[in-house]
Amino acid sequence: MKARIALGALGVAAMGLGAVQLFTNREVKAPVEVLFWLAGAIVLHDAVLTPVVLAVGAVLARWLPPHLRRPVRAGLITAACLTAVALPFLLRPTATSNPSVLPLDYPRNTLIVLGAVAVLTALAAGWAALRRFRSLPKN
Repeated sequence: MKARIALGALGVAAMGLGAVQLFTNREVKAPVEVLFWLAGAIVLHDAVLTPVVLAVGAVLARWLPPHLRRPVRAGLITAACLTAVALPFLLRPTATSNPSVLPLDYPRNTLIVLGAVAVLTALAAGWAALRRFRSLPKN
């Protein structure tokens, strides 16, 4: 319990430091726009990501065996969060006057990372299935 309180206090202190930096740092040209962006991130999380994760979790609970639910849910949540983070880069136009603005191939790199998540999810599900198989009573 003390660790939770300490971590919560540390998080509040970090948010306070971030707020001070947001409004006192001269490099931040439009702090109000940053606040709108943060509000949009909260809306995206609460209005889109969470309901989709809950709906997919409910479907998985109906169709997957219990020992496979946890790794598949973890993989899908990870993939959804990675996609949400990459979405601004994926939706920006690729041709800009400054080539250093988006210097990487974000669609390809996103697919590579999502492929790695899929492979790791499959390995975790296979490991869970193997552990389940080994724990079954022998006749």
